[in-house]
Amino acid sequence: MTISILHPVLRQLSVRLRTCRRQVKQHFNGIKMVQEKGMVRRMEQKGTAENKAAENRAAMNGAAINGAAINGAAINGPAIIEAILFTMGESVPLQKLADVLGLSAEETKAMIQQMMSDYEQDNRGIQIIELDGAYQMCTKKQMYEYLIQIARQPKKQALTDVLLETLSIIAYKQPVTRVEIEKIRGVSSGHAVNKLVEYNLVCEVGRLDVPGRPLLFGTTEEFLRSFGVNSIEELPQPQPEQVEEFRHEAEAEMEIRMKV
Repeated sequence: MTISILHPVLRQLSVRLRTCRRQVKQHFNGIKMVQEKGMVRRMEQKGTAENKAAENRAAMNGAAINGAAINGAAINGPAIIEAILFTMGESVPLQKLADVLGLSAEETKAMIQQMMSDYEQDNRGIQIIELDGAYQMCTKKQMYEYLIQIARQPKKQALTDVLLETLSIIAYKQPVTRVEIEKIRGVSSGHAVNKLVEYNLVCEVGRLDVPGRPLLFGTTEEFLRSFGVNSIEELPQPQPEQVEEFRHEAEAEMEIRMKV
């Protein structure tokens, strides 16, 4: 076969080869693109997975920190309560202590009651007392004779029979107005009420919703502390025979005053 005959054939073969190379190149380019897309997708999935794992780790760490804080409050609760009551000096409501500890009121109360039991030991000079749903740290009464050797001796309040009588009416009838007190006692009681307010045993608790809006009086925490009761509900209830006796005494006193 002569070269003139082969030339067109070679040209066709050359064209076919170029076409094949182009197709092969396009094919490999397509495969490469698919591979690159797959790699990108895998990288995105990996990144998403890593981000999610990081978020989970952060959430777990946060939960661990919160849990540690709660457990810390539960473990160190008595120390925290002791520090608060010692620093405040005054009574602190139960709910406020519970909020600080991050515990329920019931859990906090149980913790305080255990502390109160521990402080009752003879080798402890302080105690925690309950005052109408609040708690206060103070020294035991047995330590008084030692304290006055260092601290200034407090001025003792002189509660006369008149003051005790007025205080009893307020304690059992509260909230009560001065007019109601005078109606029960039968005499003017303004001075007695003012003296009890001065002693911080009685305070104004509001006004009666009637013309003139008279002041209403009730007992204070100092009253509870002074008479050793946790709440008004713990006040001793007089027996019927005692009430009758008191009534006769009051009537006899009124008769004497009327004669005078």
